Amino acid sequence: MEPDQISMELVQAPAGAPLPETPPGLGAVHHVGITVTDLERSVRWYAEHLGMVQWMKETFPGGRTAGIMRPGTQIHLGLTQHDAGTDEAFAPHRTGLDHLTFAASTREELHAWRAHLMARGVKCSDVREYAAPLPFALFTFNDPDGVALEIFHLAV
Repeated sequence: MEPDQISMELVQAPAGAPLPETPPGLGAVHHVGITVTDLERSVRWYAEHLGMVQWMKETFPGGRTAGIMRPGTQIHLGLTQHDAGTDEAFAPHRTGLDHLTFAASTREELHAWRAHLMARGVKCSDVREYAAPLPFALFTFNDPDGVALEIFHLAV
């Protein structure tokens, strides 16, 4: 979809609107689990392209998982291959994960990541710049199973 076909606006809760009562916490996402068709291939791809390292492996009835992380960050992913899995390609329009977005601290970092991935043969979209509702830029790419990934920089 072209940027001029996208409509975004900031949405704020009405002033004084009560929030549901919940326990404290949940200040961050611990990890995201992604189903893959070839666990070893995916572990290698995330290592080679995103600098992630495997820190855990698990075998369970019906499959296995590799826990990966990017050292020095709070980014943790679980890659799981299910024995009963199909070789059906990822599709963001199905219920479940639409895409996974990584944050770039600066616009320069965003462009450096795109150059890094392109140099390794990863097909990436152009960097798309937006002024509203907030100034941000992003580009998209896919992992070996077609999982939609994005690197995003919010300039505020």
